[in-house]
Amino acid sequence: MFKTDKNSEFKEAETIIGPSVKVEGDFVGQGNLIVEGVVKGSVKTDGNLKVGDQSKIEASIAAANAIISGEIKGDINIKGDLELTAGAKIWGDIETETICIARGAFFSGKCTMNDINNKKPEENNNIGEKEMKEEKEKIEEEI
Repeated sequence: MFKTDKNSEFKEAETIIGPSVKVEGDFVGQGNLIVEGVVKGSVKTDGNLKVGDQSKIEASIAAANAIISGEIKGDINIKGDLELTAGAKIWGDIETETICIARGAFFSGKCTMNDINNKKPEENNNIGEKEMKEEKEKIEEEI
């Protein structure tokens, strides 16, 4: 998402929730989703999610990748790339593989970044301990 044109992945949007639309309940889909209106409940798609700058969402969110420009009150779980544009306002926890936060974006919550194998940090606690110990010993030898 960060390497190519931002909008190229949304040209084939399966669902668009327009600016005059208000959705309450659980939204589940498989394709790309664009939200320009109001959503309350939960949003889950296997595709990409784009949240427009006038959107107001009170929902837990799950998607493959996302570009967020509007307001979200709820937890966000993104498998791949998450981009918060300058107009984004987030109140909730984020879990993602990669994140890009533009100057001017607001975020209040906890952010957990998973590695490229989608392992949570607590699953990786032993990775690197040996290397860290060896590096520490190397530094102590130099002193």
